[in-house]
Amino acid sequence: MEGTSPVLWQIDARGVARVEFNRPHVNNAYDGALIDGILATLNALSTAAGLRAVVLSGRGRHFQAGADLQWIRQVREQDMAANVRASRMTAEAIRRLGAVSVPTIALVQGACFGGGTGIVAACDVVVAAENAVFSIAEVRWGLTAAIIIPQLSDAIGVRQVRRYAVTGERFDAKEARRIGLVHEVVPPGQLLEAGERVVGHVLENGPEAIRETKSITCDGERKPLTAEQFDALIIGHAAKRCSEEAGEGLASFVEKREASWVTHHARRNDAT
Repeated sequence: MEGTSPVLWQIDARGVARVEFNRPHVNNAYDGALIDGILATLNALSTAAGLRAVVLSGRGRHFQAGADLQWIRQVREQDMAANVRASRMTAEAIRRLGAVSVPTIALVQGACFGGGTGIVAACDVVVAAENAVFSIAEVRWGLTAAIIIPQLSDAIGVRQVRRYAVTGERFDAKEARRIGLVHEVVPPGQLLEAGERVVGHVLENGPEAIRETKSITCDGERKPLTAEQFDALIIGHAAKRCSEEAGEGLASFVEKREASWVTHHARRNDAT
């Protein structure tokens, strides 16, 4: 793996792949290059001999802080076809992560926002440090979490998605565990050790038995989206990015101000 790539990966002698998001200067926020890196990594791992497990982590202080809003603004200024491509590649990365045939283990520290919550929802086991903070944050910027809603619904249930995807509020690791997004919470200094403990359990079991068990479990989840439903999520996700509301939300981020709807709400409160 290349040290400057947005996604780093290597496979150890046991067949355990370590995949690391490598954009710490922007809290590992994803852009087109990082998504390409995830897809390329999944391609490589799909043909790797003797693969037993995949461990995901983020370099630096944060696991993955959702979308790089500067990149989102650049995509938004392009035509609809380019916006659909950006949404499709992101949706495919999450869907393919969920379909990896070996156990996937996410180690989460710091921020896990937006698409980051979709990534952990697509993983089999999630261990979070006590300092982890979560948010399905898209609505804050006038966007939607459409392409990760299926994974989130599987992980935490529609009832919890109906709260957290519409409020955009932040919640801590303890709450993430309560609602099922996280399996275990540990002190920050014990995150790697906890991940290695999970890997150890995996390596004690029959590889083919694990693959078959995971396949049966995934087949028993929510009915898979049809191609038409998947496309509809992608197109809706892209269209919302191009909307006037998203333009205002993204402008508020760049200009470091409240979006117009927040200001209007405050005015109403002041008047009552």
